[in-house]
Amino acid sequence: MGGNMSDAQKRADLEQAHDHDESRQLAGEEFYAKLERAVDECLKMSSGDAVSSATISRLEPKNSPPSSLRVNEGSSGADILAMPANGRIIEPEIEPKPPQREATEAKAPEGMITIDADTGPLRTEAKPFGKPPTTGGGRGGDGTFHKRLAPVDFSASLRAGVTAVRRNLAIVMFFTVASNILVLAIPTYLFQISDRVLTSRSLDTLVMLTIVIVGAVILQAAFDALRRFILMRTAVEIAAQLGAPILSAAARASLQSNGREYQVLGDLQQVRSFLVSRTLLSFLDAPIAPLFVVAVFLIHPHLGFIVVLTALMLLAFTQINQRMTAEPFAEANTAQVKANLHLESMSRNSQIINALAMIPETVQIWGKDTASSLKSQVIAQDRNITIAAISKACRLLTQIAMLGWGAFLSIEGQLTGGMVIAASIIAGRALAPIEGAIEGWNQYSQSRAAYARISALLKSSPLNFDRLNLPKPEGRLDVERLLYVPQGTKRVVLNGVSFALQPGDSLAIIGNSGAGKTTLGKMLVGSVLPTSGSVRLDLMDLRNWDQRQFGENIGYLPQDVQLFPGTIKANIARMRMDADDEQIYRAAMLADVHEMIASLPHGYETVVAADGSPLSGGQKQRIALARAFFGDPRMVVLDEPNSNLDNAGDAALLHALQHAKEHKITVATITQRPALLSSVDKVLLLVNGTVALFGMRADVLKAIEARGIDINTGSFGHQLL
Repeated sequence: MGGNMSDAQKRADLEQAHDHDESRQLAGEEFYAKLERAVDECLKMSSGDAVSSATISRLEPKNSPPSSLRVNEGSSGADILAMPANGRIIEPEIEPKPPQREATEAKAPEGMITIDADTGPLRTEAKPFGKPPTTGGGRGGDGTFHKRLAPVDFSASLRAGVTAVRRNLAIVMFFTVASNILVLAIPTYLFQISDRVLTSRSLDTLVMLTIVIVGAVILQAAFDALRRFILMRTAVEIAAQLGAPILSAAARASLQSNGREYQVLGDLQQVRSFLVSRTLLSFLDAPIAPLFVVAVFLIHPHLGFIVVLTALMLLAFTQINQRMTAEPFAEANTAQVKANLHLESMSRNSQIINALAMIPETVQIWGKDTASSLKSQVIAQDRNITIAAISKACRLLTQIAMLGWGAFLSIEGQLTGGMVIAASIIAGRALAPIEGAIEGWNQYSQSRAAYARISALLKSSPLNFDRLNLPKPEGRLDVERLLYVPQGTKRVVLNGVSFALQPGDSLAIIGNSGAGKTTLGKMLVGSVLPTSGSVRLDLMDLRNWDQRQFGENIGYLPQDVQLFPGTIKANIARMRMDADDEQIYRAAMLADVHEMIASLPHGYETVVAADGSPLSGGQKQRIALARAFFGDPRMVVLDEPNSNLDNAGDAALLHALQHAKEHKITVATITQRPALLSSVDKVLLLVNGTVALFGMRADVLKAIEARGIDINTGSFGHQLL
């Protein structure tokens, strides 16, 4: 009986913990829903509300036992990769670590909450401190799984946005039809006043007729306001629904381009403006125009034919306007895009522009593209204005013809004066949408082109399938026969690069400028995909990792350090609002930058501008180093991490590398400074995109010295060919 009560109590405790976790997760989702209800799904896709709660290890004290992984300074050098005269790379045999398998069923450690999920593996939450256990290369670290995310399909986001617009436009069309029908109230009122009230002199008829017409006018105004309200909210909905997918797709596409895709967000603004413009209302009113033409025919066929003839002329002007303005508008948009890109470049390089007195030259380049855009716009607008003026003149002449011919018919006794006036008003209403479409053709053309660019970006983005969420990686890295040829070129940047690192290994990648070091570093973190070959983390190709999970388990310090506008705290936390303060502090301690941050007036709350001010170049680099170590990554890639550091920064970097070694974090450091070589286990020398030497540090350095090369000069390439 006691045992059963104990089991029941355990189940109750587990269910309570499960409910607590779910309520906390729902609270986070409600926060995002309040922030932007229309794009809750997109926010989950782009920023990720599910953050892996991996066990983060406590920093070991200085008197902790040294890591078992040591550099064998006296190795024989059998594991050095050599490049013989025939250019083939000879790879040494590397004995893989045999995977260790648990014989018994794994149980959650004390204090850890284990949650069963029917949509994927387990998601666990552990105590904030505790060193993650290691089990063997390729099996994952502490068994912690990343929560499964929904598959990302940007085309589906586009379809959902288009569906929402069409649904709302259907409602708008209902109010448009009702509003246009009620427009007939005014000509009907004039007709009745002229032909009935004035002849009958009946006050009762006048009062009742006025009440009915006033009610119709009020309804028409209400329906017109409702359709405008719906269009305005449709514009907001489409901006909210497509904003996150466009930005995410642009970020991914920018890896293979110059970043022009980010300007598609401006195209979304163009589409949003069109949805609330009078031009769209003219296009919506156009299908109702035949109703007014029929009404004119009912008054008299002669007047109806005049309206039809004018409508055909206006439609012809519309086609002429489209053909005459399409090319110059396209040229104007292309030139404006170039000018905007140059403007962004000026913003990023403002310090260089001022220091080198380059303001006149940069302004001249921007002005050249802007002038080209303005010239094309003037040509297109001149043609558009000319055709719009002709169409307006035709409409006015049509009303003159309606009144003149109507007066003739009235003299002949076929029409009354009220019918002539009513026919003229109805004819003007029938032709107004066509005239409005001509005047707003520029906006329509630009919006159509903007939507085409949005559609092309979202449809061309690769479908990201729901990847299997793997255990937290240990950091085993396998690089196999990497070949990289940039798109549109025939230059081979990397050729046959292969090497392997075990969890906790530290590697220095050295070589001349242009050897392909930075490109290799980008491939190790998945920001550049190889033309052929593969990069594997814990035996899994990077392309098969869940992108969110992979990003949470690696760190990257690029050569060109960029911080985001916000606090130092937010930058270290990778801009995640749900980041724990303890994680931020631990990352700062691991990167040995806490003391530097504490010396700032506002500490972790110091606000960083887009250009990184008020931080110096070295301070920005150290903050970015802490960002790389945030979240207990199992692999970190550092590209020239000490390029802007002073002596204190160099010492902090060496301490950070030592901390990484103690915590079994695999580190690949790209450097041209020999000072960092003393802190790594292995060295890889790249020459013209190929591996010249790879192996234990002492063996590689010995091989370099044997060839009579002074490593302190940093000149390796031509002496090794």
